[in-house]
Amino acid sequence: MKRDLTKRCVTTIGLLTVLLTFSVALCSAQGANSAGGRLEGAWNVRVTLRDCQTNAAIGSFDSLGLFMAGGTTLDSTSRMPQALKTPGQGVWEHVNGDTYRFKFKSFSFDPAGNFTGWTIIKHQLNLNPHADAYVSAGTAEVYAPNGTLIFVGCSTSVATRFVFD
Repeated sequence: MKRDLTKRCVTTIGLLTVLLTFSVALCSAQGANSAGGRLEGAWNVRVTLRDCQTNAAIGSFDSLGLFMAGGTTLDSTSRMPQALKTPGQGVWEHVNGDTYRFKFKSFSFDPAGNFTGWTIIKHQLNLNPHADAYVSAGTAEVYAPNGTLIFVGCSTSVATRFVFD
């Protein structure tokens, strides 16, 4: 009798463990798909520099953005040669609904390789319902090597997922 009770308890505990593990995995997957996980991936980005007062377009260039699980982001841009600027590295987060925000920092150099400061890009973006495109707007803060803010610029972007054809 005692042996049957022990066997039944072990079986019940094992079954509960499996169900709990499955439930946690399912909830995590659903949370990732309904919130922050929808932004994760690589994105083709078209950035447009704008006059902060009038919102008039100044010029455009292409970038490639990467939003990774856990809230880190990488940015590579065609605007400046890699010898003069490091890739942008930073963070992103889900604000609510289809709204996210990101912030990244890159270091700048002159043609001789001397450090000339850094730039911090901050944007808020809105992801479309299919999670295959977004639009964003924000600022670029340009700093001197001593940390003095030199300039604040504005920009917008449109992006589509970088995917296999």
